[in-house]
Amino acid sequence: MELLPQFWKASLEESIDRMVIFKDGADTRLSLSVKILAVNAPAVGLDMATKAIARYELINRNNGDIVYTQDVTSTGIVPISYAFVGYVRARESVNRAIQNNITQFLQSLETIDIARPMFPAGGGK
Repeated sequence: MELLPQFWKASLEESIDRMVIFKDGADTRLSLSVKILAVNAPAVGLDMATKAIARYELINRNNGDIVYTQDVTSTGIVPISYAFVGYVRARESVNRAIQNNITQFLQSLETIDIARPMFPAGGGK
């Protein structure tokens, strides 16, 4: 579990790079912050299910506006047929929960309007 943040970061960076969401030459520069709130991995079981919760924030670096903030909850389920060893199923359920969480976040980006931040830095004035 101590490697979880590094794995999450690497998976998120790879997904963002592959989708070419953020462009280096854009007028508006955004910072992405991710806080892992919970990862509830199973200790034992036949079908392994992991629940992951993360808070994503996009912040406009030009003015400090919080363009987007959202808590995303996902699950990753691995059936007993995946592997005989429980540890392998548990680890894969964590991987799937993280991948599903990142996918949900990336899908939610389609609804964001950078010109209309959720929380303007100036309090909307």
